[in-house]
Amino acid sequence: MRAEVIHVVAPDEFNEYELQPELTERAGGRYLLVCRKGGSPSWFERVKMFFRREAIEAITLISEEPREEGVDIDVTVTETDLHGVYEVVSEE
Repeated sequence: MRAEVIHVVAPDEFNEYELQPELTERAGGRYLLVCRKGGSPSWFERVKMFFRREAIEAITLISEEPREEGVDIDVTVTETDLHGVYEVVSEE
């Protein structure tokens, strides 16, 4: 899966956010990466999305490693029972 990291939540910051208890429990001591699914769109894609009124698809990745905000990442994930939440299995 390709995604653009929008925001990173460290385990010691979980209490600062209104997270679902199920998400906090599943994450354990790992990082939460709030991402844009598909990576960073080109200017053309952004304009096209604007005129079509398409929203970005936000997802949450649970990762052992923190990532830098604003960077596109390619990872292998497994889907969880929580909507839009995936666990990172490996980096590509």
